[in-house]
Amino acid sequence: MDFNYSPRTIELQNRLRAFMDENIYPAETAVLDELRANAAAGKRWAPLQVIERLKSKARAGGLWNLFLPESEYGAGLTNQEYAPLAEMMGRVVWASEVFNCSAPDTGNMEIVARYGTPEQKMRWLEPLLAGDIRSAFAMTEPGVASSDATNIESRIEREGDHYVLNGRKWFTSGPADPRCAVIIFMGKSDPDAPRHKQQSMIFVPMDAPGVKVVRSLQVFGYDDAPQGHVEMVFENVRVPASNMLLGEGRGFEIAQGRLGPGRIHHCMRLIGLAERALELMCQRATGRVAFGRPLSDQGVTRERIAEARCKIDMARLLTLKTAWMMDVTGNKAAQAEIAMIRVVAPRMACDVIDWAIQLYGSAGLCEDFPLAQSYATARSVRIADGPDEVHRNAVAKIELGKYVARA
Repeated sequence: MDFNYSPRTIELQNRLRAFMDENIYPAETAVLDELRANAAAGKRWAPLQVIERLKSKARAGGLWNLFLPESEYGAGLTNQEYAPLAEMMGRVVWASEVFNCSAPDTGNMEIVARYGTPEQKMRWLEPLLAGDIRSAFAMTEPGVASSDATNIESRIEREGDHYVLNGRKWFTSGPADPRCAVIIFMGKSDPDAPRHKQQSMIFVPMDAPGVKVVRSLQVFGYDDAPQGHVEMVFENVRVPASNMLLGEGRGFEIAQGRLGPGRIHHCMRLIGLAERALELMCQRATGRVAFGRPLSDQGVTRERIAEARCKIDMARLLTLKTAWMMDVTGNKAAQAEIAMIRVVAPRMACDVIDWAIQLYGSAGLCEDFPLAQSYATARSVRIADGPDEVHRNAVAKIELGKYVARA
């Protein structure tokens, strides 16, 4: 493995760093102000004009759709080349959207690019790539342990030239946003098929009759407006049979293909979030005095700063190794590394951000600094795309399998 970044990555890093310095960080207060103003005006879920203006600048500057690996639709970057760019975007929780590189749209675009028909690509992928619409991914259900996708109970039933959908989903990211035009829905199309052939995925227009948002959900008090996480129901929703992705019974296969890149993208962004928390930690430590000396002279502060540096660098190296393996050997061969970094990066970020909050005291808990929202983001990722326990179990099975094979 070559630890050097490619010339193209370095060039994009420099441009992205300049864009962040000139546009993203100065806009953080404006984003909060616009969110408050929209809420006061009863427009909590309205798109933020601050971010929309920044999108135009990013697109004009060629910093757009950087995430699709080796694809004619994006920048053509490998996962390894994209990793340091995603890390930089991850330093501000909303920044990825400015570059059209935010979840769940990135995962959905990868699904359509990889598995969609030409008609599906024309209808959904092209406007998503252009940033004209947004999307959602509906898999998790409140009634079952959705960390095991085979538990899903929502139904997809064929009726002539249509499919009829019924089910209840929650923590579906995106539907609260008025720009959300399409949902990728996962449900059971054949409960009697083999366990991993029962599920299918299908496109559902957001305005289809029977699609209903029940409520918006909060994560540690944050509702992530204007995108939001929602609970929603699908009641006798009819969609054309041509909306089926790849074919009946291929849903689990698609999910595995989607979750690999989605998981590592989360990790890339979390490293950036943790790196910024460490920077804030150092600034606070050198600028505040307690008990007659700077916080940076306190032994516990130095210990945590050193530990944070170690943890971030270890997580970054494992992320880069995983991305490299995905590029060279494919997602399936890299499944152990994907599972490992999915455990390591969120826990690392939670630790580092928590130490930063502790150093800032009460200031770390409020909106004057990004630490509280950063912690909520990092902590939620330990559950999103499957909880830690699922990934540790996967790693253990792979590791034990080496010894069974030798016996």
